[in-house]
Amino acid sequence: MAQTVCVLLDTSDAARLAAIASDRSRPLKHIQRARIVLLSAERLSVQDVARRAGVSRPAVWRWQRRYAEAGVEGLLRDKTRPPGTPPHSTETVAEVLALTCSEP
Repeated sequence: MAQTVCVLLDTSDAARLAAIASDRSRPLKHIQRARIVLLSAERLSVQDVARRAGVSRPAVWRWQRRYAEAGVEGLLRDKTRPPGTPPHSTETVAEVLALTCSEP
């Protein structure tokens, strides 16, 4: 995947991201995401950003794209995911119980 997002920061976003990156009471994921965007704004290559931020290149692409789509707020919240496998229906549970309770 090639770099498709060019990160341009205005002064308010840059100041806010710098505050997040230097705040030691924040979760590590927020600090890393802010550092990725700040380093990307310095026009470093994706590999250099990944090395300096301590993440993978796909992570750099992901957070560059998320910043372009949703701004700073997009970096501070995780996307929702659909739930895992749905529970078995009551008919299936009853059938399995009937099979286990019956004689072989």
